[in-house]
Amino acid sequence: MLKITGRYCAGESSISLVLEGRLAGPWVEELDMYWRRLSTSQQRTAVIDLAGVTFIDAAGKTLLDRLWREGATLRASGCMTRCIVEEITGKRDAD
Repeated sequence: MLKITGRYCAGESSISLVLEGRLAGPWVEELDMYWRRLSTSQQRTAVIDLAGVTFIDAAGKTLLDRLWREGATLRASGCMTRCIVEEITGKRDAD
C-alpha cells in the first residue's frame, strides 16, 4: 500500500508529495497518475518526500528517475531510499 499526501505551499506555489508505504506494483502507477494530474508548473517545483517509504521496486525506481528528470526534487532519509536517490541524481547528498 502507498499513501500519497500532497501538501501545497501557497506562498511559493510549490507542492510536496509525501509518500508512505511501498512504491511497488500497482502503487507505482498510482503515483504516476497523481503526478500527471499536477500542472507542469507544479511538477517543476514539486518535492517528493520518500522518508516514509519502506520499499521501492524496479518500476518504482524507474518512475522516480523520470520524475526527477521532469523537475521533481527527491528527498530521502532512510538508508535504502538515500541509496536509490543517490543513484538517480548522481549526488551524495540525498536530503
